[in-house]
Amino acid sequence: MSTHRPVALVTGASSGIGKETALALVGAGFEVVGTSRDTSRVTPLDGVTFLDLDVADDASVGAVVHQVVDRFGRIDVLVNNAGTGLMGAAEENSVAQARAVFDVNVFGVMRMVRAVLPHMRARGRGRIINLSSVVGFLPSPYMAVYAASKHAIEGYSESLDHEVREFGVRALLVEPAYTSTGFEANSPRPDTPLQVYAAQRRTFDRMMETAIKDGDDPAVVAQVIVAAATDPKPKLRYTAGSLAGRASTLRRLAPAGVFDKQIRKLNRLSG
Repeated sequence: MSTHRPVALVTGASSGIGKETALALVGAGFEVVGTSRDTSRVTPLDGVTFLDLDVADDASVGAVVHQVVDRFGRIDVLVNNAGTGLMGAAEENSVAQARAVFDVNVFGVMRMVRAVLPHMRARGRGRIINLSSVVGFLPSPYMAVYAASKHAIEGYSESLDHEVREFGVRALLVEPAYTSTGFEANSPRPDTPLQVYAAQRRTFDRMMETAIKDGDDPAVVAQVIVAAATDPKPKLRYTAGSLAGRASTLRRLAPAGVFDKQIRKLNRLSG
């Protein structure tokens, strides 16, 4: 079955930002395929076709992209939303934990891009939208591994964008701040906790819990993703929400000393 409507593939679409993005793209006139690691547990969404996908598995990624192209004849927009968090001081997170985060947040994106990009190049058009974060350009104490994964996505996406523009394809970044999802509650804790970090880690956990609870509605981020997917002249980076916009301005304009103090204040760090 081919379609004249644009086709969007959204990873991690069962909840949170991914779910709202899938619905927003349906509202914008897209045929939408959403993915989840276990679609048997997903509540159906009007206008969204769900497929099982594990972005950490090469065969799974290849099979899903083949299914979408075979069914709809095209992929116009890829939204790489699937991701995982990790809390704790850098010294408390094992390399195994870090590897698991990167396998989803970084290598998962790379797998999806490598599978989808040949189809976009062949058609001479397409947009790859990678979900980054404000911690893709800000430090995040007690989330160093997660921040590192998002910094990696920033560098990868910007480099990729320069490579593929000549083929009519763009690689774009969407950078939310705190968003009201299950991110904090679902993020693993350190597998080698150390007493020396325990008090500050608890302070950070309380701060994150409040920030997520009071964060932007996922629909706010979804509308920014739709803008990235449809803007006639897309930008490389889209901040999502007022806090993300202020954070971007702080990063770009604040003197180093002022920036450093603001980061420590925000994260309730002493010294």
